[in-house]
Amino acid sequence: MSQYAEAQEEIELEHHPEPGQYVKIAVILAILTAMEVAVAYLDALSDVIIPVLGALAIAKFAMVVGYFMHLKFDSKLFRYLFVTGLVFAIALFSIVLTIFFGSLGGPAPGGPGG
Repeated sequence: MSQYAEAQEEIELEHHPEPGQYVKIAVILAILTAMEVAVAYLDALSDVIIPVLGALAIAKFAMVVGYFMHLKFDSKLFRYLFVTGLVFAIALFSIVLTIFFGSLGGPAPGGPGG
């Protein structure tokens, strides 16, 4: 292996977490999942269940994308491209939901969800 390749590999590896860090992240993700399950079963939180579950899902998503997809350690260009695609996907999803529930009136009566 050339000196350049060895130097590049060393630089790349120095920015990535150790295996122990991945175990800590997995434990945190398991705790967040347990919190989601608990929230789903607590009747006292029925008024705020959607925002709470949404916040927990966003936290888990950010951790998975940042650490397991290595976006936290890669070039800012990759992060920018990922976030741009995510924003477009959320915008498209919002537009479709607005059309579906706004002008079409939602699911058909007697169908799945109606």
